[in-house]
Amino acid sequence: MYDVVIPVKNEEKSILAVLTTVLRLPIRYIILVLNGCTDRTLELTRSIPDKRIHTIYFADSLGIDIPRAVGALYARKLNSQGVLFVDGDMSGNIFPNLKSLLNALDQEIDISLTNCYPYITHRAKLAHLVSRFRANLNKELRLFHDLGLATPTHGPHALSAKALESIPPEGIAIPPLSLVWATKLGLRIQVATSIRHEVLKSPRKHRKHARLIAETIIGDCVMGFALAHDEPLTRSLGKHQMLGYHPERRFDILKLWQEALEISHPYCEQHLIIPCCVMSQANPASDEVSIKTEKS
Repeated sequence: MYDVVIPVKNEEKSILAVLTTVLRLPIRYIILVLNGCTDRTLELTRSIPDKRIHTIYFADSLGIDIPRAVGALYARKLNSQGVLFVDGDMSGNIFPNLKSLLNALDQEIDISLTNCYPYITHRAKLAHLVSRFRANLNKELRLFHDLGLATPTHGPHALSAKALESIPPEGIAIPPLSLVWATKLGLRIQVATSIRHEVLKSPRKHRKHARLIAETIIGDCVMGFALAHDEPLTRSLGKHQMLGYHPERRFDILKLWQEALEISHPYCEQHLIIPCCVMSQANPASDEVSIKTEKS
């Protein structure tokens, strides 16, 4: 069985709807990564009496995409057979799409993606620019014919156990790099479903956020080009540094989390909320959790 990772930041309006959808899936664990939440998100998630829910709680903000990598590392520690990633604001009716992403893993696909841009004939100027960079990176990787604009940056997607094991955490934390690493490693990538962006029901954000997100994605793609050519990673585009939200990504915490998981350090226990007492050592042949925590 597979696991689900849900990055969450102040999603009290949507998290229960997301969990209602995810709990219907044939999954082993739901790994919530709460990322600097200041609203009632934690309270709401703890109100659900389901032993499959494991919560990783950080009081400080981890920055964009780092929570996804934190959850992936935890799932890998639990000997996950594969992970489905769903953001905590994706409250739309996407259950069939999530099943399609998992079904692709059953067919030995290593990265199953969602096409969030079907049937779009016109885009705003900023969105068009971002799409062009996504397209160009996929073309550089010789994936455009199969993927189009699909990318782990946008929409629910899933990674196989092989992908979880072989793609570096930093590659998951900078989503376009996942595609580059997958190509280098010979992993299988496929678009498994399509969801129009409005169906996800992710809330609209302010213009400044849209600009920063665009800069983040473009900078990520620039890094992807560098990695594809085995060059030093850069976010430089001509005279401009495409930073966006990148400086807020807490790679230091990601590294600390990875190191702590490898040695079962108390640092992990400080950030874990598990609804029942579990074993201190995992048996690779079982579904037992590898970190011991107190009953919540």
